Amino acid sequence: DQVQESGGGSVQAGESLRLSCEDPGYAFSSYCLGWFRQVPGKEREGVAAIDHDVTTKYAESLKGRFTISRDNAKHTLYLQMNSLKPEDTAMYYCARQRKPATCSPDFQWSFGYWGQGTQVTVSS
Repeated sequence: DQVQESGGGSVQAGESLRLSCEDPGYAFSSYCLGWFRQVPGKEREGVAAIDHDVTTKYAESLKGRFTISRDNAKHTLYLQMNSLKPEDTAMYYCARQRKPATCSPDFQWSFGYWGQGTQVTVSS
């Protein structure tokens, strides 16, 4: 019952990437799901989250460039990243919320079932 991220890569500043996360959980459509990222030596930070009713929340600094979405039929979570900047370079993780809390990237403590991550590198 492990989530699996994909879609990372190396791009130039200003380009786009779409990350995917497959979650085999039997009740996928009911989950709150989130994207997080981490740079070596720094704490993991929240990027975006999407609830079962497709309500979305974003880290304030990323609003307008990143879009989270889900396809329940495919058990897949997405993160569309546009106008990428070098400071977006990080390992990106998806996770499923496990503890009762608002579905938000601000509540990282409530998420679990972490994947292995997918690396995004943005060069200037």
